[in-house]
Amino acid sequence: MTTPQQITSMKHKQKIVMLTAYDFPTARLMDGIVDIMLVGDSLGMVVLGCENTTKVTMDDMARATEAVARAAKSSLVVGDLPIGAYDSEKDALKNANLLLKAGAKAVKIERKPEIAEFLVKNGIDVMGHIGLTPQTITNFKVQGKNEESAKVLLEEGKAMDNANCFSLVLECIPSGLAKNITESVSIPTIGIGAGIHCDGQVLVTHDILGLFEAFKPKFVKRYAEIGLEMKKAFEQYAEEVRKGKFPSDEFSFH
Repeated sequence: MTTPQQITSMKHKQKIVMLTAYDFPTARLMDGIVDIMLVGDSLGMVVLGCENTTKVTMDDMARATEAVARAAKSSLVVGDLPIGAYDSEKDALKNANLLLKAGAKAVKIERKPEIAEFLVKNGIDVMGHIGLTPQTITNFKVQGKNEESAKVLLEEGKAMDNANCFSLVLECIPSGLAKNITESVSIPTIGIGAGIHCDGQVLVTHDILGLFEAFKPKFVKRYAEIGLEMKKAFEQYAEEVRKGKFPSDEFSFH
């Protein structure tokens, strides 16, 4: 199974592939194809139907992590610590261990390099996350567009590196700034809406499959329209049941 240390060693050598996973069947199909399966708190929006990620609980994250971990034979499983789960060192350690017990091999946190450093010192591998951080930012727009905010993000990236995170997610920042951060830190960067210069890329699986229609960010590429195919299947099933065509003799016991 891929380890956090192997991910770190991929910088300058091989692009890192990460996608989100929240359930066993999806993770089983994805395992071994991607380097990292992220059990993201984005499940609040794309699975639970919440307006944002702030309603996600540790129970939600632990149950989803268990499901994904059962399917993971090759890919690294990283679990998101949701909002409120790492406000203090005590909470961070307790909740990170809950995700590890559920089957994650590392956790992801937004900003807070001091918490990241504390967790690493306690033997827990941490993926950092800067830029657009959905748990704390309500204005969903590109971050770091002016010189001052770009400098802040660069310093945040360096702080996460100094905290010994094994990797760093850069979300919704200009490609040039992402390049600068990537070249300024020793750990691999994984971009989402951060351009081609990152050491890897991540997207939300429901977005690339056409399963989430609430909105489509500029940085999302659709690789399939599974949602439309599912709807067709539901409509055909409903029609056949209502017309008495299903179950036919082929699907009946005698």
